[in-house]
Amino acid sequence: MTKLSVNINKIATLRNARGGNNPDVVKVALDAERFGAQGITVHPRPDERHIRYQDVLDLKEAVTTEFNIEGYPDKRLMELIRTVRPEQVTLVPDPPHVLTSNAGWDTITHQIQLKDIIAELHTYGARVSIFINPELKYFEPAKEIGTDRVELYTEPYAALFPKSKHAAVKPFVEAAHLAKKLDLGLNAGHDLDLHNLRFLKESIPFLDEVSIGHALICDALYYGLENTIQMYRRQLEF
Repeated sequence: MTKLSVNINKIATLRNARGGNNPDVVKVALDAERFGAQGITVHPRPDERHIRYQDVLDLKEAVTTEFNIEGYPDKRLMELIRTVRPEQVTLVPDPPHVLTSNAGWDTITHQIQLKDIIAELHTYGARVSIFINPELKYFEPAKEIGTDRVELYTEPYAALFPKSKHAAVKPFVEAAHLAKKLDLGLNAGHDLDLHNLRFLKESIPFLDEVSIGHALICDALYYGLENTIQMYRRQLEF
């Protein structure tokens, strides 16, 4: 079964735009779980432009499904993870100034850095996943540095999907099979939505988890959060 983890960053963005605590990030996370989310994902950034570090502490006390913290492993994030002890940490190579994650790790260039970070995260009891492009050269080094899973960076798939879904998914299928051969768990995320998610799952049936935020929250404006989460679940369960 492929699990759906709901990224609630956009809920925090909406709250921060007005100040106060509306919408309540913790309440939305609990509602998302009640509506069928099998995990909650957050990506705290140094400028706290959406999820704040205090949100992460508050969510840890409330979330009952898998809690997944994404981010660049700077000193502050590592300290937060040591305190919170989430079930999963997803390492993303995005510097503070970028709008959103836009590439996977170069596991060759950053092999020593990542190996040390992953080893430390394992001492906190976290499963570790690293954001990765569907380029085969990065997968064996990913295995060597000790990561438990890789998360396929799916923006290129989503961008090409409307023109040719088969061409779009081909490099991801190849990368997924290599990950499976190397005994790496497999996640996916970025720009997945109700149009392209089912085909990705059909093409890679052994996906462990997808993390979806922006598109899901946008759809919830029209369909409602409960209905939207169930719609996304149906794309993964057939």
